[in-house]
Amino acid sequence: MWALILCLGITFLIFEMIFPAIFFLNFALAAFICAVISLFTTNISLLAFSFAVLSIISLYTIRPLLVRKERDKKQQSGIEAKYIGKTANAVSKIDKNGGAISIYDERWQARTTDDSEIEAGQKVEITGNESIVMLVRKVD
Repeated sequence: MWALILCLGITFLIFEMIFPAIFFLNFALAAFICAVISLFTTNISLLAFSFAVLSIISLYTIRPLLVRKERDKKQQSGIEAKYIGKTANAVSKIDKNGGAISIYDERWQARTTDDSEIEAGQKVEITGNESIVMLVRKVD
């Protein structure tokens, strides 16, 4: 019996890989725990009840934690996490029409959001981006 329930858990894991929604993972976890329980009992009613209860508990406790962690990880990736708020060096004169900065040994197009001008060699703070153009302000 335990082998059948273990196969059910593996099937749920495969579904989770195909349809990544952190949904089938809860059922896989419940199935794996039920496989361990089935080593001690062969009562199918008890195993079905255990699977249902464990699935519900997992859906209401573990899933929200995993979804929140996944959402936080997505928010901290990309340009926002790596560049925004960081200090860079002005490679050329920067004004509202353009210029260039250097950060992490990378050269980026940059411009100011106001009418100020930043001379080459000065420190700037990256305040935002528009596509691949960094928006900067002079660091005082």
